[in-house]
Amino acid sequence: MRTTYAWNLLRLHRRKSTVVLLVCGIAALLAPQFALAQRAQGHNFNYKDFQAKPYYFGISLGLNQSDFKIYHSQDFIRNDSFSLAQGVTGPGFNLGIVTNLKIGEYFDVRFLPTLSFAERNIKYVPPGEKSLALTRKIESVFVELPFQVRYKSVAYHDFRLFLIAGVKYVFDVASDSRSRQASGLIKISPTDFQFEYGGGIQFFFPYFIFSPEFKVSQGLNNVLIYNEGLEQSTILEKVLSRTFTISLFFEG
Repeated sequence: MRTTYAWNLLRLHRRKSTVVLLVCGIAALLAPQFALAQRAQGHNFNYKDFQAKPYYFGISLGLNQSDFKIYHSQDFIRNDSFSLAQGVTGPGFNLGIVTNLKIGEYFDVRFLPTLSFAERNIKYVPPGEKSLALTRKIESVFVELPFQVRYKSVAYHDFRLFLIAGVKYVFDVASDSRSRQASGLIKISPTDFQFEYGGGIQFFFPYFIFSPEFKVSQGLNNVLIYNEGLEQSTILEKVLSRTFTISLFFEG
């Protein structure tokens, strides 16, 4: 069980590392274009125009990978049906609107209502029968309401680094938690509160700001809806949501 968990954890970190490297590659490709543009402008940097704005708006497009962090209950040790219960990562994408309010020179307060499509799975493996594993697939359409604080570095030419942290309320409008047809399945609560953190790079063009960003969202609530008549539920003590997101922001 520990070996399988370690392998899945390693695979998840590899995916995250690949995405981060991709963002760094995009930044490396764009940097020379900024240098040429700035020379043509005689060092009249674009960021100064945006720095004068107290607020601005934008849109975001993103890809996400979501899963569950599973905590087993005491009944898991005594059960004979399953030797392993684990979260399995699923893909998704995000569409969002950005409202950004500048607080001083280095801080922003951001509100980013987002529509997020995600897939998360829970895999149950019988003892010695991996080929007979059961997977509970949970496809969700989230309405997310994140509030974030962003810290920005000193601008270098026409780009700057930033860090973000915040909280968000999440509601799954496609949840089957109240469906009678899902009465024999493990159920997940449609609501959640999550903590977020991440970082990215701002690139300042004459008419807009382009910002690749990555972030990690960690659920704060136990989203498991306990069902004492369902073994798939009783062997679990707590289920927390986790999401890794890579987004592209266009603001101005």
